[in-house]
Amino acid sequence: MTHADPGAGPRRRVVLATHNAHKVAEFAAIVAATRPDLEVVGYDGPEPVEDGTTFAANALIKARAAASHTGLPALADDSGICVDVLGGSPGVFSAYWAGHRKDAEANLALLLDQLSDIADPYRGACFVSTIALVVPSADGDEEASEHVVEGVWPGRVALAPSGDGGFGYDPVFVPDGQEGGAERTAAELSAAEKNAQSHRARAFAALAPLLEALPR
Repeated sequence: MTHADPGAGPRRRVVLATHNAHKVAEFAAIVAATRPDLEVVGYDGPEPVEDGTTFAANALIKARAAASHTGLPALADDSGICVDVLGGSPGVFSAYWAGHRKDAEANLALLLDQLSDIADPYRGACFVSTIALVVPSADGDEEASEHVVEGVWPGRVALAPSGDGGFGYDPVFVPDGQEGGAERTAAELSAAEKNAQSHRARAFAALAPLLEALPR
């Protein structure tokens, strides 16, 4: 796990149920904007089997496992890209689209190949983030409280990857709302720009009141 700066004073810890350092950093930046007293730490326990068929189911599976293992309030994000002409796929299978190796480059290449004959106006897609918050009971005798929120970032799939930032499908996702002729992929946005508008930021906006209710 990561640890807070000892000179910053004690902060309440919230565990993020992922071994992905990129997600930990992204969540920490988003959380800091609203609850700087919360320290987001990475999860170092065993990964549960994500056998849910929805983003919400998988997010809850991960958050429950992290909360049970650490005894801390746990956040878990299940996210992916949903492409209109693919009926919403890859969706919950985004991380495994090219196989269970979780090969981001292979996933991206396969998606672009599947859309190779689809013209730009029909390449609509969105990033979806579903965040689960599981808070263990203080005395352990009661059931943990559970909450689920969702954020959607609309856009489309680019014809080719561009940009070195972000991760996953960011190099081929072009967010809506940009000026024509100056559009960038999510991988070309700065971290601050992405954190201000991403699907996770939108989900977190719905989650913020729940985090605000956590004891300080």
